[in-house]
Amino acid sequence: MLKFYFSGAPNPTKIALFLEEAGLPYEAIPVDTRKGDQHKPEFLKVNPNAKVPVIVDGDAVVFDSSAILLYLGEKTGKFMPANTPKARGEMLSWMLFIGSGIGPYFGQAVHFRNYSPEKIPYAINRYVFEAQRHLGIINDRLGKQKYMVGDSYSIVDMNLWGWARLANFVMGDGTMDKYPNVKRLMDEISARPAAAKAVALKDKHTFKTDMDDEARKNMFPHLSKQVA
Repeated sequence: MLKFYFSGAPNPTKIALFLEEAGLPYEAIPVDTRKGDQHKPEFLKVNPNAKVPVIVDGDAVVFDSSAILLYLGEKTGKFMPANTPKARGEMLSWMLFIGSGIGPYFGQAVHFRNYSPEKIPYAINRYVFEAQRHLGIINDRLGKQKYMVGDSYSIVDMNLWGWARLANFVMGDGTMDKYPNVKRLMDEISARPAAAKAVALKDKHTFKTDMDDEARKNMFPHLSKQVA
């Protein structure tokens, strides 16, 4: 059975969405990042980058949420765009746009707005601006078509859903209202039964919720380590 290392964060949740949508059996293995599970030797053997999500599928180990979605989509043949050069080019471009743009900029915006011990206006402005810029590009795309690639719900939409549904948390209340086309798709996906199951997966386990000194040390090791 496929092993799925997860937490309740956006990137693992999008993988849970695919697994539930595809009806794939899996063993959910919680990784409590605030307790430092990601730094334990047994987990580092699975992913030396100390991040979730990770899947182990027989001899295959796949980490990075975009890579996992591509792997599972190709393995199962489910939720993949049409197998044409045009559709495949669009799929790969938008998957990597989300993986290299939406994810990192949203993540850094959250960090500097909500978790940084020092509020740095330049950093907040930089990452919120880029998060907004990336979301604006997505909004324009979704103003021209129902889904990110082609006429059908696909792994690209799932990839986007992980972070984009949290736009208000990332950039402040009312943000999503500025991107109505994104909101339309996020609402549609979030209403799916598989999405409800994916979001609820974290509730089956007891994760640490306090952002105390232990959590900050485990999640943001740069605070206690000098990088040469």
